[in-house]
Amino acid sequence: QVQLVESGGGLVQAGGSLRLSCAASGRTFSSYAIGWFRQAPGKERVFVATISGNGDSTRYADSVKGRFTISRDNAKNTVYLQMNSLKPEDTAVYYCNRMNWPFIHTLDAWGQGTLVTVSS
Repeated sequence: QVQLVESGGGLVQAGGSLRLSCAASGRTFSSYAIGWFRQAPGKERVFVATISGNGDSTRYADSVKGRFTISRDNAKNTVYLQMNSLKPEDTAVYYCNRMNWPFIHTLDAWGQGTLVTVSS
């Protein structure tokens, strides 16, 4: 069974940057896609970005295109989400999950997530 642990959240001012990490256990990390989702207070969890197992393909939600970049280091069993030009509306708990590439469909239960707070 694969376990994913999110980290890297924090408080940042609008216009600032953060890099989130999603660390995975297991030997088959490179064989599956990973996606990032976020859930703002009082709202449903929504898709943010996803990356294929070999890292060659990515997809983004329109709301983050041009500002966020997803990447992965399979040698470190880690997927990253670089978030630049942050806006207050990016405030949310961010989660990662295995994905059924190329679909926006998650495969596992959700973890604890990491909180990102963007102040205006």
